[in-house]
Formats: sequence, C-alpha cells, structure tokens
Amino acid sequence: MASRGRQMLKLLLLGDAGVGKTSLLNQFVNREFTAQYKATIGSDFSSKQLDIDGKFVTLQIWDTAGQERFQSLGPTFYRGTDCCILVYDVTKPTSFENIKKWRNEFSMQLGLSNADDFAFLLLGNKSDLPEKAVQPSAAREFAQMNGDMLFFEVSAKTADNVQTSFEAIVRRALEKAPKDDFQIPSSVVKLENQQDTKKGCSC
Repeated sequence: MASRGRQMLKLLLLGDAGVGKTSLLNQFVNREFTAQYKATIGSDFSSKQLDIDGKFVTLQIWDTAGQERFQSLGPTFYRGTDCCILVYDVTKPTSFENIKKWRNEFSMQLGLSNADDFAFLLLGNKSDLPEKAVQPSAAREFAQMNGDMLFFEVSAKTADNVQTSFEAIVRRALEKAPKDDFQIPSSVVKLENQQDTKKGCSC
C-alpha cells in the first residue's frame, strides 16, 4: 500500500507584546504554561502534527516579538504563510485596537489583493482574568466586518478553547486552499519527524 501524503501549513501569531502569543504556542504545542513573562526576541517556530477530519497536517507555527520589532523581520518572515492568528489581551483595550494595524501590515507584507479571502483567526487571550476590558461582542463585530474572521476568547493559562481555536483556523486554511496545494511527500515527513520539532532564530 502506498504511503499517505501529508499537508503542511505555515501559521503566524501576531499581536502586541505581552498579549500571550508565546504562552498560547506553548500551551497548544507542549500543553505547558508559565506565568513568568519573557519577551520573544526575533522569531521562533514550533511544529505540531495534527489529524484534522482524517487529514494529516504538519502545522508550523511562527511567533515573533510584538509592536514595532516584527517589522525588522521583513517580507521573508511572512512568505508562504497559509493562515494567521491575531492575538489581543482582553484586559488591554489598546491591544485590541491595534489588531487592525497588525492585519493591515500582514496583508501588505504578504501582498494580499483581498485580505477578506485569507484565513485569519481573532483570539482574545487571558479570558480567565476577571478584569475584562474588551467585550466579546465588540470583538465578534470586528471579526464579522473584516472578512468574517473566526473568533474565540481563550486562556493560555487554563487551556480553555486553545486546541479548539487552533484546529478551527487549520480547517479554515484547508477550506480556502486549492486541493493538494500543501501536499508534501511522505518521505519528507519521515525525515522531518527525525529532526527536532522546535527551532528558532535571533535577530
């Protein structure tokens, strides 16, 4: 019997510094959470194998420093991206207000002719905290007005909705992609699985 192929997707996490992008990545990939904040320097990525409705997917998740730092990474950082998660902190209204800037910058860097057709996911992180300043109704309205983006409130600390939201954006990316657009040979997957799943670079 011939080996089954596997699809590969590149996902970017974008948002202001301190909104919990790295914590979300660690919770999703490693099921770990640390309360100690450490700024991401440059860029970092991790890989995770997923079974999405019977389809085997290798998800490569890129995390980068917040605010102005990401601009120094240049277009090569964005090249080949299949889906993007825009993260804000539900306790910090400014981080939500900046989501539009992040979406526009991403669209410009990737050269999207119509951002509404791209697979975006809006995440309101730290839903476990009581001092919520951004109401889900406002975030949901923003998502609907900007290409009907997927939207979830999540908690990297408790893992609430983390797995569900990541799987949802992968499904959306697969739906929007041409058939077999991400197909890679099983031999490549075998080699990949022999390597470390976590890599990084400092800028």
